[in-house]
Amino acid sequence: MTTEPSQNLAFGVDVGGTGVKGGIVDLSTGALVGERFKLLTPSPATPDAVAATVAGVVDHFEWDGPVGVTYPGVITDGVVRTAANVDEAWIGTDVAAAFGAHLGGRKVTALNDADAAGLAEQRFGAGHEHGGVVVLLTFGTGIGSAVIHNGLLLPNTEFGHLEVDGKEAEHRAAASVRERKEWSWKRWTKEVTKVLVAVENAVWPDLIIVGGGVSRKADKWVPLLENRTPVVAAVLENTAGIVGAAMAAAGKGTS
Repeated sequence: MTTEPSQNLAFGVDVGGTGVKGGIVDLSTGALVGERFKLLTPSPATPDAVAATVAGVVDHFEWDGPVGVTYPGVITDGVVRTAANVDEAWIGTDVAAAFGAHLGGRKVTALNDADAAGLAEQRFGAGHEHGGVVVLLTFGTGIGSAVIHNGLLLPNTEFGHLEVDGKEAEHRAAASVRERKEWSWKRWTKEVTKVLVAVENAVWPDLIIVGGGVSRKADKWVPLLENRTPVVAAVLENTAGIVGAAMAAAGKGTS
């Protein structure tokens, strides 16, 4: 039986380096309707192969309506500008057209994966009821970022590539750096503080949300931060990208 969109339901797909995850989202609560469904990210992760995998996730739910899809890189004017954890053939691709070709003409809205997570956390997660400027930073292999102002997204901020004391932010303070160098939480947090200070000096946020797998151990390092802006851990974890993509498909928070 075909699942059709309603006023409160939307569909999101989160494309990651290892998995493509999707589900139906209740936009009144930010909760998934039923379970999420995941397929492995194809290798090589070319546009056609990833788009076919996204279609497989959507078809699993027999969803008949607009689809929001995240992409792990920069998208401007609907065109992919960078490729992270996917094939370089993505660069220059009309991302909505690439996905739409496998989705039977459904309307597709594509956005950066960190931007999607930021939208979701601001609306339903750690940033709920916080106005002003909210910054999400995800700490993983690199550092992803999103900026939300009064519920609206400023896309493609890429704060992970800011130069901080002569080094890219993500080369200084990504979670992968801590693991590779076997740093203590205290040692790593000194580097994270430097990155947060650089970000807050640039945009003066009212709240910083920290995400990525390392946020699950926020009690070990967030209290050690010495920047001036309040910092809280993300709460939506592995559903944030799906929820944010669904919000984008419904036109919520992206314009």
